[in-house]
Amino acid sequence: MRRLVIGGAMAALLVVLFAGLAVAFAARSLPSFYQLQATQVGQTIVVRARDGSEIVELGPSFGEWLDSGEIPQVMKDAMISVEDRRFHSHWGIDPVRLTGAIIEGVTGDDRIGGTSTITQQLARNVFLNSNRTLDRKLREAVLAMALEWKFSKEQILELYLNKVYFGGGAYGIDSASRKFFSHPATDLSTAEAAIIAGLVKAPSRYSPTADVDAAVSRAGVVLRLMKEQGRIADSVTIDPSAVKLKEETGQNSVRYFTDWALPQLDLLLPETFEPIEVWTTLDTGMQRAATASIKANTPEGAQGALVSMDRDGAVLALVGGTDYVETNYNRATDAVRQPGSSWKLFVYLAALEAGYTPDDRVVDTPVTIDGWSPRNSGGGFAGEMDLRSAFAYSKNTVAAQLGNEVGFGTVSSMARRFGITTPISTYPSMVLGTSEVRLIDMTRAFAGVSAGGQSVEPYGILKVTTSDGELLYQHESKEPVQLVPDYVAAGITDLLQTAVNTGTGRAAQIGRPVAGKTGTTNSNKDGYFVGFSSGVTTGVWMGRDDNARVASLQGGRAPAQAFAAFMRYAVKDRPVEEFETELQLPEWQMEPDDEQFFGDPDDYYFIDEQGNLIEPGRGAPQPGQGSPFPVEGEPGVSEADRRRAVPATDPQRQPARPPQQPNEGAPPAASDDFLRRATGGGGTTQPPPRPAPSPPAREY
Repeated sequence: MRRLVIGGAMAALLVVLFAGLAVAFAARSLPSFYQLQATQVGQTIVVRARDGSEIVELGPSFGEWLDSGEIPQVMKDAMISVEDRRFHSHWGIDPVRLTGAIIEGVTGDDRIGGTSTITQQLARNVFLNSNRTLDRKLREAVLAMALEWKFSKEQILELYLNKVYFGGGAYGIDSASRKFFSHPATDLSTAEAAIIAGLVKAPSRYSPTADVDAAVSRAGVVLRLMKEQGRIADSVTIDPSAVKLKEETGQNSVRYFTDWALPQLDLLLPETFEPIEVWTTLDTGMQRAATASIKANTPEGAQGALVSMDRDGAVLALVGGTDYVETNYNRATDAVRQPGSSWKLFVYLAALEAGYTPDDRVVDTPVTIDGWSPRNSGGGFAGEMDLRSAFAYSKNTVAAQLGNEVGFGTVSSMARRFGITTPISTYPSMVLGTSEVRLIDMTRAFAGVSAGGQSVEPYGILKVTTSDGELLYQHESKEPVQLVPDYVAAGITDLLQTAVNTGTGRAAQIGRPVAGKTGTTNSNKDGYFVGFSSGVTTGVWMGRDDNARVASLQGGRAPAQAFAAFMRYAVKDRPVEEFETELQLPEWQMEPDDEQFFGDPDDYYFIDEQGNLIEPGRGAPQPGQGSPFPVEGEPGVSEADRRRAVPATDPQRQPARPPQQPNEGAPPAASDDFLRRATGGGGTTQPPPRPAPSPPAREY
C-alpha cells in the first residue's frame, strides 16, 4: 500500500510537472492581448446593389470593440451566470464541473451541464476547432490555463465578450446588439443582455430572428440563474418578451443571387482575408418585383424561378425559388429542366440561317420522322401557313419538319452557339425541347437575340473594393461575337414578337413591344416563358421539384403572367423601343438561283453571230447589233441561249483567253477549240460546272 501511495504520488507529481511545463510553454507562445484583440476569425463581405445600397452582409460581422469598462455590468453578470458561475475562482478549468462530467459519463446522469469554462471557450474559439475529441479537450485545457497565467480575468472576459459567436454572423456583443436590437451594446438592458447571453449555447436555435419564443424562453433561464446567484434581486421583474427586436428589412430572395455571384470571387480575386465590399449588378427594386411576381403567380405546390438581365448580360434580378428560408436550392442557375417549345428558338434560328424568311409558306400536316410522329397541342392540323404563324402558334409538326430539313445536329450547334451548356440530344424529338437546360442559359440565349444576334455573357459583379475603398477588381466587358447575321436576328425577332402579339404568349403583353416564346412540357410538368423588351431579357420557369404534374401549368399562362408582372416594373423607366424586324437579306437570297449562279452580265464573254468574242467588261451586244443574246429583260432570250454564256470568273472553269490578233482590224473568228470550251462543249478536260445553289424547299 505504501509503494502504491508513493508511486501514485510520484505519478501525480510528474503529471503536474508536465502540465505545468506545457502551460508555461503555451503561455510564452501566446500572442499578446493586443494581437488577440486585432485578430478576426473570418472574412466579412458586404454585398451592395448596383446603386451602392447594402443588401446583405455575409461572413463574420464585428461591431465596435468595447473595453472592459465600457461593457455593461449586467452583460458580464448574465454571461457569467449562464456560462461559468465560478469564473472568478478557477484557474482556467473548473474542477467541480470536470468532476461532474466524469460522474455524468459513469452514471449517465444528464443533469450536469457542459464542462467548458469561459476561458476554455475563448481558447477554442481563438486557437482550436470544435471537434469533440480527447486530444482537442486536453489542448483546450492547457491553452485555457495558459490564458489564465498570462492575462487577468478582466482581460479574458473582455476578449470573450468581444469575440464569442452569437449567431447570424455576429461576433461579439456589440455586433449582436446592433443586429438584434438596432443599438450598440453599451445601451443593453437586463432583458436584452439575458437574450444575448442565452444565444451562446445554441446560436441558431435561440436566435430571436429565427424563433422569438425560443429566444425569450432561453432568456428566462438566464434571468433565473442570475437571481439564484444573487446577481439581480429576486424582487426585480423582467419580461424578455417585451424587448423590441430589430425588424428584418432584407429580402431572403437576395441570397439566391449572392449564392450564384459570390463564388465567382474565387476566380476574380487573389486570395485575401481582409474585409471586402462587393458591388453587384442587382437592382433591388427589380429583385422585389421579381420575388413578388413569382410568389403571386406560381401555382400552389409548385416552385418558380426568374432570371432577368440587361442587354450587356448584367443580371438585374434573380429568384431561385418561392422562399429561400424554406429551400435554398437555386432553380434559376442549378436546376436542369425541359424548356418545351421555347427551345424552338434554336430550330427557327437554324431555319432562318439556312434561307427561310418569316413569310415563306410551310404546311402544318401529320409527319413521321424515324418512327416519331409529333402532335400539336390542340390535336389538329392547320394546313398551309407562313413561317411566322407556325412559330406564333407553336406548331410542333412544322418545327419537326424544319429540324429534319436543316439537320438536328445543326439545331444543336445553334443552341451551343447561343450559350446552352447542358447535354443536347440529337433525336428528332429534340426540336420540341426534350433536352434539359438551365433557366439562366435560356435567358442568355434570348438576350443574344435581343442584342441583334451578338453573344451575351451573364455577370453579377461590377467591382470589388476593400473596406478602405482600394479597388481589387473591376468588370470589363468582353468584345461581343456575332453569332448569326443581322437578318437572321431580325427574322427571329419578328417571329418572337408575333408569338406575343397574336400567338401563345399573349399573356406576356405589357403595353409596349415584347418578343418572347412560351414552353410547356408533357403532362404540364414544366412551364416556360422567356422574352425581352426595351433591352431587358427575362426568363421564367415553374414546376415541381419532384417533376410531378402541375394542374393547368402552361407557359402561356402562369409563367407569361409572372413575366408581364415583373417586366411592367422592370422597363417602366426605360424608353419604348421598337424591334428591328426588317430583313436585309443577303444577295444570294434576294436573286433567283440562276442569276446568282451566272452573276453580272458584264462578267461574261459573249459570242456574236459570226463567232467573234466580246470581252468581259465591254457589255453584251445590244439588240439590233446582230447578237443572238439580248440583254436581260429583252424578249427572245431562251434559257438554252443564256447558258451558252460563260462566266469569266467561274472558278470551276479555266479562264478563256481571246485568240491572238494577227493584224489590225476586225478580230478573226475564234477557234473551234475555244468555242467548245467557251460554250461548255465536249473535247476538253474541264470539270463540269457547279450546280446553282437552291434555297430549301418551302412546302412539305
